[in-house]
Amino acid sequence: MKISKASEQSGLPVKTIRYYSDIGLVASAGRSNAGYRRYDQTSLQKLIFIRRAREFGFSIEECRELLGLYSDNARSSADVKKIACHRLEDIRKKQDELQCLYNELSHLVQNCSGDDRPDCPIIANLADVK
Repeated sequence: MKISKASEQSGLPVKTIRYYSDIGLVASAGRSNAGYRRYDQTSLQKLIFIRRAREFGFSIEECRELLGLYSDNARSSADVKKIACHRLEDIRKKQDELQCLYNELSHLVQNCSGDDRPDCPIIANLADVK
């Protein structure tokens, strides 16, 4: 299939598929006589796999590792779990960071009178050099 059809079926933009091909993440099944990249069902399945992995926030290198494990029938699920656990820990840390930001900004918003006066704890906090 042409790259446009692979794009439609995988849910990825054509530009992203070209990028993944250029960095060797997913190889096309060759080129047509006119020089267009062609994709087969295996390539399409890998593109869908990568899209889903990226939705979970896995990096390109993690996707490369996961694809290698996906293609390896002798893989250990422990290897897959290790990568997923690392990503889960990254998400947990990000949640903690976002909760701290939420708490601080919420406090500032509650303490800002929001009237016509120039005094504003939000501006004061942003201008505070720590």
